[in-house]
Amino acid sequence: MRSEEMTRPIRRFLIVLIGIGLAGTIGFMLLEGWSVLDALYMTVITLSTVGFGEIHPISAAGRVFTIVLITAGVGAVAYLFSTLSQYVVSGALTGSFRSRRMQRTIDALSEHFIVCGYGRVGQHVVSDLEERGRRCVIIESDSATAERLADRLVVIGDAADDDGLRRAGIDRAQGLVAATGNDADNLFITLSARSLNPNLLIVARANDPASEPKLLRAGATHAISPFSISGHRIASQLLNPSITDFLDVVMHSANLELWLEEVTVAARSDLDGKDMEAAMLRLEVGANIIAIRRAKQRGFTTVPRIGLQVQPGDVMIALGTLEQLHALSKLAGHDPSIPRPKITKREAEREQPEGVSPSS
Repeated sequence: MRSEEMTRPIRRFLIVLIGIGLAGTIGFMLLEGWSVLDALYMTVITLSTVGFGEIHPISAAGRVFTIVLITAGVGAVAYLFSTLSQYVVSGALTGSFRSRRMQRTIDALSEHFIVCGYGRVGQHVVSDLEERGRRCVIIESDSATAERLADRLVVIGDAADDDGLRRAGIDRAQGLVAATGNDADNLFITLSARSLNPNLLIVARANDPASEPKLLRAGATHAISPFSISGHRIASQLLNPSITDFLDVVMHSANLELWLEEVTVAARSDLDGKDMEAAMLRLEVGANIIAIRRAKQRGFTTVPRIGLQVQPGDVMIALGTLEQLHALSKLAGHDPSIPRPKITKREAEREQPEGVSPSS
């Protein structure tokens, strides 16, 4: 958008300058009877104000025409410089360079997450993903909101538009979150994203519970209602506060020994086609397999039975240390690159002894 704002006055100036040049050449030919080359040469040195002098004696009408030609040329140049100066002073030129640099960074990303809409839900999604060491690209239609996100990767535009999704690198992304406050917008975002990347993991926000099945039919992998999730969380906190707190620590803390992760079995990996025995697997890598979701099924099998054959696409929910989960991920055919979450300010303050500040 800003590049267009910058090039528009330059195009206008070039059109006006070419028009003045043609008018000057034709005018000298008609008034003085000069050749095309002489008339063009006189026009160029007049507009450039280099002061070479007249190449032929010039009539009174020619002098008047020359005055008009100089005035028009100087005025066009003054318009160009005033426009560019205003562009630079307003910071738009700097913003344009920053946008291009940011786009080059986005173009180099892969396996990142795209968050559409940086409202209250989108902010928490981005914050949690970044604490887990994941790269995020935000698509935000509100330019004022996008301007405040100078420290993040942002694409300004409509997330339902194919061009905005392509600029966010949807073909290389690992997942997308449709987190706007409008279910219709989330539906269009889901449709567009699914058509551009059939294998993309898509999580869509459903403000109205009736929108959940529509979002799933549109191609969302998961449709989540923030209000429903909040209600379940509040009820769990009331009934089982210790369990809820423990799961929060396991999922989000950077200082805990045990982690809870999901590992997908790849084809032709060391686990493909093997019998799933939780006890034997634990002896080999040290991780506990507490549940497994079979490929193309929504439910979980808790405490997998002895003799269960592992298939490609099965998702194992494992509990263990970071090193144990790395070993399990390697057996499942993946690069063991489970990132450690960043220690949040709240956790750092909680870990400090009394009377010692985190910065000390």
